[in-house]
Amino acid sequence: MGDLRVRLAERQDDINLFTKYLLRDVQALSRMLEEDWFETEQICIGAEQELCLVDDHGKPSSSNLEVLEKMNHPAFTTELAKFNIEANLDPLPFTGNCFSDMENNLSGLLADMRRIGDEMGVYSVMTGILPTIRRFDLNLKNLTPLERYYSLIEAVNNMRGGSYELRLEGHDELNVMMESALIEACNTSFQVHLQIRPDDFVRRYNIAQAVAAPVMAVSTNSPMLFGKRLWSETRIALFRQSIDTRFTGDHLRERAPRVMFGSQWLKDSILKLYQEDIARFRVMFTTDVDEDVFECIENGITPKLRALNIHNSTVYRWNRPCYGISPSGKPHLRIENRIFPAGPSIVDEIANMAFWVGLMNGCDDEYKNITEEMDFLDAKSNFLQAAQHGLGTRFIWRNERKIHDTELIKKELLPLARQGLQNAQINPEDIDKYLGIIEERNETGYTGSRWILNSYSKLTKTSSLEEVTLALTSSIVKNQRSNLPVHQWKVASLNDIEHFEPSALLVEEFMTRDIFTVTKDDIAEFSADIMDWKKVNYIPVENQEGELIGLITIRTLLHYFLTKYRNRQKHDLDIEHIMVKNLQTVAPHDTVEQAMEVMEANMIGCLPVVHNRRLVGILTESNFLNVSSSLMKHWARQRRKEQIAKEQAQDMLISDEINSTDY
Repeated sequence: MGDLRVRLAERQDDINLFTKYLLRDVQALSRMLEEDWFETEQICIGAEQELCLVDDHGKPSSSNLEVLEKMNHPAFTTELAKFNIEANLDPLPFTGNCFSDMENNLSGLLADMRRIGDEMGVYSVMTGILPTIRRFDLNLKNLTPLERYYSLIEAVNNMRGGSYELRLEGHDELNVMMESALIEACNTSFQVHLQIRPDDFVRRYNIAQAVAAPVMAVSTNSPMLFGKRLWSETRIALFRQSIDTRFTGDHLRERAPRVMFGSQWLKDSILKLYQEDIARFRVMFTTDVDEDVFECIENGITPKLRALNIHNSTVYRWNRPCYGISPSGKPHLRIENRIFPAGPSIVDEIANMAFWVGLMNGCDDEYKNITEEMDFLDAKSNFLQAAQHGLGTRFIWRNERKIHDTELIKKELLPLARQGLQNAQINPEDIDKYLGIIEERNETGYTGSRWILNSYSKLTKTSSLEEVTLALTSSIVKNQRSNLPVHQWKVASLNDIEHFEPSALLVEEFMTRDIFTVTKDDIAEFSADIMDWKKVNYIPVENQEGELIGLITIRTLLHYFLTKYRNRQKHDLDIEHIMVKNLQTVAPHDTVEQAMEVMEANMIGCLPVVHNRRLVGILTESNFLNVSSSLMKHWARQRRKEQIAKEQAQDMLISDEINSTDY
């Protein structure tokens, strides 16, 4: 998440002072580019690994500070939410065994974390969006309590004007009101850094933009949010909406989102990207700058350009320019690829990395000037299409050629990536291993997203949504420990679930969301017909604001119609006169166990679920039957596992006795 020593930009004097430092940093960068200050001999690659933390029930675990304290490891740091953590991998020279070394380094870091996590009952998961994430988990109490994160949330909220509606549509539709930008914490990624020589930056950056779509298509791993099947890479849309500081106006004024692909090809210099971002986006953070950049340059000291880096960290280009200082003391430029989701496995992530880095290093001869062969809007459209639909997308490629992504990857991009890795003298065995994974994934169409959707489709035929998401998460954890590439994974199974306890289940995980309602002014006969048509026994009554004001039950209707029949009443009563008004309700974040206690204590068969006075769901006896059924099936599976383990232990004991017999 960048520099933690920042504060919210509130006072205009502070903003103006920071802006002055920011403009000076741009001038200093311009001078360093003109005077050839930059590292050009040793090109390096690097990466950042974002992770989700879950408890032994597969649910988000708000324990990042405790885990970090226990680990006491310099490679690990905080992220926005308490249930996220980040590992920073050391840069490696782009040559030889760099990719297998990167895989081994990441495996070692996660093994260290796994040892600590196993002691604490906390497990790390590499996944673009955690299947078991719940809306309740995005409460601000789960914000990591550091000044930078408080400032980010407050800055976005101030610019947006408070809460906002999240709208996403794919196989399913998600339409939910969020209180803050903490929804961004649903996203976890594997961010790849590639050092670029200044003279190559413009060309390479444009290549990165052009190949973003096919690279995205073959690496998707985030098709779901809150149990809804949305985009193949839902992170792309979710991140853009969560950090979108624009507001709706009456005129067609164009405003760029802070999370963006870009608006045009890069020309002239990296400076153009920084200048555009400074011109377009207001300062979010300020800090105390303790260096005079011009004095540093005069004394031959590489400046940190701290103001520029802080502002750059609040503009989220999918291919982001970066300035840094190498161990040699020389400055360097990088492209940070923010496209890749976390997971599905370590070897998948390194394969994605090798594919992209190889392309970036192998396209110079083939794509001498991509901007003359391809329209920028086509590159941007391709990227969004790939994020929405994944593999199987048709692109508009160079010279307006229409081509399917799988054909493009197979016939053009994989050979170019192979050539790029060979040019860097990468170990041939590593080239075959990692590009072979991309080739197999492309050939089978079996990305992380496809595995999740296939597993979801199979599981939902016999299981509740809560069981499905838990099985997905449990299966991901198991498969990641084996480090198999995702195209070799079997679909998730309920047998993957280790723990399933009612005390850990929330109301929102089992409540009925698709609700039929009436208003107080409707006639009773209307509610009776709805009950008959939809086979329900309870109908909530809402006002025009969506607030719950009553409940119609099958018993109240029966009493009304019997009374009307016996008294031979000819006039109809509206619902206001017959509805139950004094209601017991629960909140989405209450546990199922608490809801059961309320229903039992009040001897009722229905509990409306209310959040901020609005009806969001309903719990009935049938929902609790689903909970009971899930628990009984889980216990039966556990007993079978225990029996199998017992039989295997007995078989081993008999085998040992036979082998030890002296004939």
